[in-house]
Amino acid sequence: MTLHPLKLVSLQSQLVDFTALPPLSLYIHVPWCVKKCPYCDFNSHEVRASSLPMKGEGRGGGEKPLFQEAEYVAALTRDLELALPQIWGRRVYTVFFGGGTPSLLSGAAVTEILRQVRMLLPLSLDAEITLEANPGTVEADKFAAFRDAGVNRLSLGIQSFNDDHLKALGRIHSADEARAAIAVAQRHFDNINLDLMYALPNQTLDEALQDVRTALDFKPQHLSAYHLTLEPNTLFSRNPPSLPDDDTSADMQQSIEGLLAEHGYQHYETSAFAQADRRARHNLNYWQFGDYLGIGAGAHSKLSFPDKIIRQARYKQPQAYMQQVSAGAPIQTKNEVSREELPFEFMMNALRLNEGFEPGLFNERTSLSLVSIQRELLVAEKRGLLHRDHQRIAPTPLGQRFLNDLLEVFLNEKR
Repeated sequence: MTLHPLKLVSLQSQLVDFTALPPLSLYIHVPWCVKKCPYCDFNSHEVRASSLPMKGEGRGGGEKPLFQEAEYVAALTRDLELALPQIWGRRVYTVFFGGGTPSLLSGAAVTEILRQVRMLLPLSLDAEITLEANPGTVEADKFAAFRDAGVNRLSLGIQSFNDDHLKALGRIHSADEARAAIAVAQRHFDNINLDLMYALPNQTLDEALQDVRTALDFKPQHLSAYHLTLEPNTLFSRNPPSLPDDDTSADMQQSIEGLLAEHGYQHYETSAFAQADRRARHNLNYWQFGDYLGIGAGAHSKLSFPDKIIRQARYKQPQAYMQQVSAGAPIQTKNEVSREELPFEFMMNALRLNEGFEPGLFNERTSLSLVSIQRELLVAEKRGLLHRDHQRIAPTPLGQRFLNDLLEVFLNEKR
């Protein structure tokens, strides 16, 4: 069959051509929580109350499972085995247990998962291995078990040190429990992230800053400070609470950034602050448009091949996911990212970094030339949203504040 020349050009325009593939990370999703928070739009499912351990149970590596733990660990292993042909021979540099509440897993389960990961994948010897933990569901000996399993970075979902605000957020831990959890974590880990939220229901500027000051007392290696947003399909979106107005929220953001800077924390991403050399390597790989394989219920993947980039999503409902894994088909949706979509996909991640990116990274991660987005770069510069030179392309302070406006410049369906 002879292709018309114009059709040949059209087909070629859809292709990418990578000389080298980006770094690869592994994301492991644990979809269960003790209680669904009213602001959360992640794929999480409440554990039935009847399956919760009695007070005094749940200690150490042999604690009573809160869900079908053994079955889920087996499903994760099989999911990883099924994915191997897509990533064969590629080294994994970071692992991240997210959720949900991964700290609901027993120490034995985390040990088994990481044992399988090491058996099946060439895991880097200095891999960053992060596990998210909820202060309301963890105990001292469980932290020790996670550390023994190979986890070397713990991320604690504190959100606030104010009991009234914790209650408004639907959190199951108290401020005292949060402080105790941090103290216990620091006995076992030397790399800890604390998640905080601001612009909470009826929160004042002083209260938001007090949360940050309390966190700073512990000198964590990393802090994340998220603005509470009302996401669709959440309880808060259906029954909105009384939130600070935009001016107060902006004051909170600027004051928090200034306070953390005074204490030597580098503000390197929209919501991320780190001590020197303690940036989150796993998240950096996302923001630099690296690759990641996601296993577990509802997990997403972005994988590059020499001639294409694909995105995948696993089945979200835990039972459906485990059944689909057993059938050898855990992927619910899969699509190829077109050349036309790549500039926006790249910028949506890279422009979250306050320092931006080196110009060569755009070509390295998309196979496209910067010339292909010259018009958009000029528009963003003229609007004062972007700065660029031969060493770096980065959002200006105005671009950081109005990131969505900056990203819209690169959202061009007729590229």
